[in-house]
Order: sequence, then C-alpha cells, then structure tokens
Amino acid sequence: MKVESILVELKELSNQNKITKIELMNILKKYARIISAYDLMMATAYMRKDGEFVQAQYREKYLEIYIKYFIMRMKEVLDNENYDDSPISDKANFDASFPMLERTFEKERISKSEDDKFPLIYVITSIYTTFILEEPIHPVGSEFPGNLKIEERNGKFLCPVKDNQKDNVNAICHLCLAEQTPNI
Repeated sequence: MKVESILVELKELSNQNKITKIELMNILKKYARIISAYDLMMATAYMRKDGEFVQAQYREKYLEIYIKYFIMRMKEVLDNENYDDSPISDKANFDASFPMLERTFEKERISKSEDDKFPLIYVITSIYTTFILEEPIHPVGSEFPGNLKIEERNGKFLCPVKDNQKDNVNAICHLCLAEQTPNI
C-alpha cells in the first residue's frame, strides 16, 4: 500500500454528506498500522535535527511536545477505542484541507524514498488531533518565541501565531481549530 493512498481514501470519505468519527478512525488506523518502530525512530531523529534551529531556550520544550504529541500519537491512534459514531465537527474544514494535505506529502519528506512515512505521520496526527480529539494541533501550553503559548479560554483554543501563517498555503495551521489569540 502506498502511503499517499490515504489521501485517496480521505477524499472518497469527503464525498459523503457527513463523516463519522468511526469512518475516519478506520482509515487513520489502517495507515497507522503500516508505520513501523523504525519509521518512528527516523521521524524522531529528523525532528531532533530540525530542532537544532529552534532558539536554545525553547528547544527542549519544542522537542518534548513534538515527539510526544506528534510522533507518539501513532500509538494513541492505534490504541484509541474511545470515539463514537458522531459526525466530525467541521466537515467544511476537512473538505478544504486536501490541497494542503497533498502538499504535505511533497514538502515534508525526510528522504527520497517512496516509502518515506514522515508525511503520513504528519497527516494522520493532524487529522486525528483536529477531527477526532477536537484539539489544536499544537497542544495547550505549547510555547513560541516571546513567551507566547497556546491557551484554552472559555472552551476556545487560542493560538498567538495563527495569523502569522495565514498567507502560507503549506501551513498545517489552516487545518487547526485554534483561533488567533486576540490582541496579539
């Protein structure tokens, strides 16, 4: 099975009037099963290398969050049986995400191999976090330069840097349900 095939299956699901969490999880689990421990180790090594460019005072927090909430989410996807047959909360956002998800498979590769699973991990984590958990892609408490953090206020998730990415067509922020933190 080709890793990019997840996009075909998600697109087919998108053609339905409503998408249930069970239907979405069946696809996510199917593809999470083809991600090996080796793939996760390669992704972790890549993120550690990429973290070298993060300012020193944020680097360890960055790595902890990305490895825990990005890479290790694959195990959570496989183990999660705590979802129901309810429809996903924002089908319009799901439907609109396909061009960005397709670009993810182009721009997030860590090798030239067709079997590179990093883009698949990226897509599964983003879809799972947004539409199954209904949480922001960066977890609450994630820090950005300037002591800015993802927050939850009155049941809404707020991101201090969301608007900074509005012109970046490749930013996963377009999928994220967090709103821009007001007055920043």
